[in-house]
Amino acid sequence: MTSSAAAVTERPNLVARMIATGLGSGYSPVAPGTAGSAVGLLLFWPLARLHPAAQVAFTLALVVAGVAAASHVARRLGIEDPGVVVVDEVAGMWVTLLFLPLTPFTAILGFFAFRVMDVFKPYPARQLEQLHGGWGIMADDLMAAVYANLLVRIALMVFPAA
Repeated sequence: MTSSAAAVTERPNLVARMIATGLGSGYSPVAPGTAGSAVGLLLFWPLARLHPAAQVAFTLALVVAGVAAASHVARRLGIEDPGVVVVDEVAGMWVTLLFLPLTPFTAILGFFAFRVMDVFKPYPARQLEQLHGGWGIMADDLMAAVYANLLVRIALMVFPAA
């Protein structure tokens, strides 16, 4: 057995697995991406009270940790983009909600806008999946999140009292 074949059969380390799977939400038997997005929304709620610069710092830290964890888990499982890896959805929800007032309306709208953008992956989101390793896993969702953030902003302009 070569060392690369052995690496594929190794179990990912616990910290990488917990980050990559969105605290285990990626193991959901139904819609793991949606479960990861829900975890992302719940984890962002306390961050919403922080200064926007702190929100950005936490989001960047999550993205960096997510890329590393997603790369590690994908490599260990021998799958390019494993379904259990949902840290991209967690980070996507955070980007979706950045610089927005977090209210029940924006939370629900942001959640649905992100899920739609993540499924349809408008240009260039789908093309970003071609990046190597964890970047390919994460980048498409981050782009989808930018679109979702813009959609929520438009909705807030149309319905300012919401």
